[in-house]
Amino acid sequence: MRLVIGLVLALSLTAQTSVAQTHVVVVSGLGGDQAHREKFHTWAVAMIDAAQQRFGIPDENITYLAEREALDPERISGKSTKENVERTLTELAARLDPGEGVFILLIGHGSYQGDESRFNLPGPDMSSADFANVLDRFTAQSVVLVNTTSASGDFIKDLSGPRRTIITATKSPFERNETVFCQYFVAAFAQDVADVDKDQRVSMLEAFNYATHEVRRAYESEDRLLTEHAQLDDNGDGEGTGEPDPATTDGALAQAFVMEGAAPTVAAVSADTVLASLQEQQRELQQAIADLRARKDEMEPDAYASELERLLLGLARVSQTIREREGGA
Repeated sequence: MRLVIGLVLALSLTAQTSVAQTHVVVVSGLGGDQAHREKFHTWAVAMIDAAQQRFGIPDENITYLAEREALDPERISGKSTKENVERTLTELAARLDPGEGVFILLIGHGSYQGDESRFNLPGPDMSSADFANVLDRFTAQSVVLVNTTSASGDFIKDLSGPRRTIITATKSPFERNETVFCQYFVAAFAQDVADVDKDQRVSMLEAFNYATHEVRRAYESEDRLLTEHAQLDDNGDGEGTGEPDPATTDGALAQAFVMEGAAPTVAAVSADTVLASLQEQQRELQQAIADLRARKDEMEPDAYASELERLLLGLARVSQTIREREGGA
């Protein structure tokens, strides 16, 4: 069975799909000093430039909140207070269409207080529970939230759910040393280093795999003990993994989520209505697989395996048809 699933998934994921269009929210939190404020801003700008210039995300689909607006008034949409973060995400959820994608990148420092992980902001911090309340408003969209801070591990437990990819820089809230994960995660999009399948796009899975590899390499090159272990969860079970495998654990949704420009750009690419319909079927099957994995513990093993194989075979057939219609090998 595992061999069948592995072969089918390898075939189906070769034709990578994406959400209809992506909205990007970058939040740079409390720096603590000028050096960190500038470093966080550098990473945020690199991410935004990549979104705009490499992946065609229009200005109106990007929001950047930072500790000090004066650092870059033209780019920064507002101060990164708890109130502004919650308002930004609430307003975004209210105006998005079903099927659109939301990519939220948290840059800064994290902490663990009162049995909860927190993202440090000017003024009151935001806990994982605070983010959970806001993300619940995205009822029909695909959401990726990446917390690149220390002590971020509990965000997975608290935010995991259907249509969500949650990535944290640490495995637990007790990994409290300053992290370097953000530097390499952003580089995955800003530089031509992570596009493994050479399709001119970078999936969240490709970015995660690249960043975790480079983090390990950075620690080894400095002969330091690895104190951060990034995790990814996208099957809704509330448990992350440092080695995602779309066939058996996490990674299917992260593999499918790539940054996509505004609707007119997508329409131009998908002017073929048959192709557009096939791509929609592909998205629906990928979501069905993710939903099934979230119910795994509630099902009999044989029933789960049979249904998973059925969905994967369907996904493989649709993906093959898409490749043929696009003229691929």
